[in-house]
Amino acid sequence: MKLQQKTRLLEAIAGKNRGLLATESDTVNILTAVEQLEDHNPNPHPLEKATALLDGDWRLLYTTSRSILGLDRVPLIQLGQIYQCIRVIEGKLYNIAEVSGVPFLEGLVSVSARFTPVSERRVDVKFERSIVGLQRAMGYQSVSQFIQDIELGKRFLAIDLSLESRDSSGWLEITYLDEDLRIGRGNEGNVFILAKDKA
Repeated sequence: MKLQQKTRLLEAIAGKNRGLLATESDTVNILTAVEQLEDHNPNPHPLEKATALLDGDWRLLYTTSRSILGLDRVPLIQLGQIYQCIRVIEGKLYNIAEVSGVPFLEGLVSVSARFTPVSERRVDVKFERSIVGLQRAMGYQSVSQFIQDIELGKRFLAIDLSLESRDSSGWLEITYLDEDLRIGRGNEGNVFILAKDKA
C-alpha cells in the first residue's frame, strides 16, 4: 500500500519543477497524495528512532513555499537544485539553493540554522547565518564541501550575514520518512517533499 501511495505522489509531482509549474488543481492532487502517504509513514518517530535516515543531504522535489519558488521569479535568474542538508549530531540544517542565469555568474543562496527537537517528529529552527554569492568566487563545488567550509569557519567572498540578532525562527515537522523520501511541514503551512541525495 505504501509503495502505491509513494508512486502516486511521485507521479503527481513529476514535471512540476518543484512546484513552479503546478496549477491549483495539481496542488490539490499533490497535497491529497501527500496526506495519503503520511498515513503510511514507516518512521512516525524520526527524531527518536530514525536519525540515521534523517541525516544527510536532501534535494527538494516539490514545495508550496512561495519564498523558495519566488527565487525563480527574479529577472535573469533561474532556480537550480535546492537542498536541505541535515546534520543530526550537530543539530544543524542548511538550506542551499543553486541559481543560474548569466553564464559564469552562477549563484548560491544559503541559510544555516540550528534545530532543537521538541517532539518525536518536530524541531524548532533558529536561523543563524545567510550567505549569498557567486559560486566561482566562493569556490563552490558541492553542498557537502560547502557545509564543511562553513563548519571550518571559512569566510566567503559573498554577502555573509548573521541572522542571530533577528527574530528568525520557525519549526519543521517530519511527517514522512523512509530510505529515500522525506516530507516535511513548516510553521507557515508549507509542504516540502525531498529525495535523499545519494551522491
